[in-house]
Formats: sequence, structure tokens, C-alpha cells
Amino acid sequence: MAIASSFGTIRGVLFDIDDTLVDLEYAMTTALRDVSEHLLPGLDQAGWVKFGRIFTHETTHFYDRYLAGELTFNEQRLLRGRAALGHFGVELAEGEESQAWVAEYHQRQTAYVRAFDDVSGVLDALDAAGVPYGAVSNNVHDYQRAKLDGAGLERIKVLVGTDTVGAAKPDPAIYLEGVRLLGTTPGETLYVGDNRLLDADGACDAGLVGVWLNRTGEVVEDFAGRQVASLSGLLLQASART
Repeated sequence: MAIASSFGTIRGVLFDIDDTLVDLEYAMTTALRDVSEHLLPGLDQAGWVKFGRIFTHETTHFYDRYLAGELTFNEQRLLRGRAALGHFGVELAEGEESQAWVAEYHQRQTAYVRAFDDVSGVLDALDAAGVPYGAVSNNVHDYQRAKLDGAGLERIKVLVGTDTVGAAKPDPAIYLEGVRLLGTTPGETLYVGDNRLLDADGACDAGLVGVWLNRTGEVVEDFAGRQVASLSGLLLQASART
């Protein structure tokens, strides 16, 4: 089966997860404030926004080092937290204090994870059209499986993580494993995600129909690829085709 999308006839759809299907930035920034308020008393709202952006959009490449196998997941998370706190002159002590911060952050972030409002409508349309879908993520399978389930997205059965094929985006292998599991072909498989380079460009380089989910309306003058402002913009209609 296939659907008529904004980008031609599509027989399968793959999604990024974080900040595409689930609002991870909200979960992260809210949890960060919960576990760090005692360390940053009196910080105003602008300060909390800056603190959250330092952590979620970190430029120290700790997450890249995790993907490369140089750091554990908790190590990169703690290093990012230390970097954000350090920007405000706060040092997170080694040992028990650090471990307690990481553990509480994980618990609270997990509780705050939720799906975006535009997700269910798109999945309903794909289900109605009989078009298979799944997710491909730059994190390990089991962690992302728990995240999807916690966000109420248990119906997404196909899931490829970095440990599934031993590769991370933009390596073509990780997108192509998703295509294989869907039983489609790359040229008829939509891949959509919020990262312009990893999701739109990376998927296109692997032969898929890559789409940048640009929820914030960011203007990139040299980007000539496909983009939508919401997941709802993916589908022109949800009628099944043979």
C-alpha cells in the first residue's frame, strides 16, 4: 500500500524520535530545572532558558563521544550537566552528589517525556492507509523503546537504534536497516526528523526521501531540500493506493 504525500508516492515512513515524535527538549529542560534549582537559587527565567540550551544544544561534543563509544550514556549526561552548571559558576562535586544528580534527572526526564500533538494524526493516517512505519534513532534500542512506550507510542513496532547495526546517523547503514525492516525500498521511504543534517541530508544521501521537520521556523538560506513545519504537513491525503 502507499500514500500520496507532499513529496510523492510513499510506501513506508521512518521517523527520528527525539524532538520529532517526542518533545525531548521540554522533558530535558523541565527535569534540569527540577534537579538544579537548589544549585542555582535565584536564577531568573532567562537564566533557566540559557541553562537548558547549554545542556540540550551542547557544543562540547560529549554526546558525539558517547556515540563513538568513548563515554557511557550517564558519563556524557553528567559531563553535559557539569558544563551547563559550570557556565553559572557552580561545580557539581564528584562521587555521591554527581550520581544523585544524574539519577534524579533521569527519573524526572523520563516522567516528563510526551509525544507531540501532531504525532497521533499522522500515525492514524498511515494505519488507515496500510503504510508501514517505524523509527530510526541515534541512541540505543532499549532506551528508545522505553521512551516511545512511555510517550504512549507503543504502536511503533519497528525501531532501529545505534546498537542495532553498530552505526549512527548519518551512516547509510542505520537508515537502510529501517527500510529493510519495513520491507520497502529507499526511494519510496520517507525519513523525517528535526535535525537538518542528520535527518534530511543524511537520509537523502542514503537514498531515502529525507525531510527536515523545522518546527521552529529556522531559516537556512543554503538549504534547498524538503521541509515541513509539523508532522501534519507530511500528508496531503491518507487514502490507500495499490
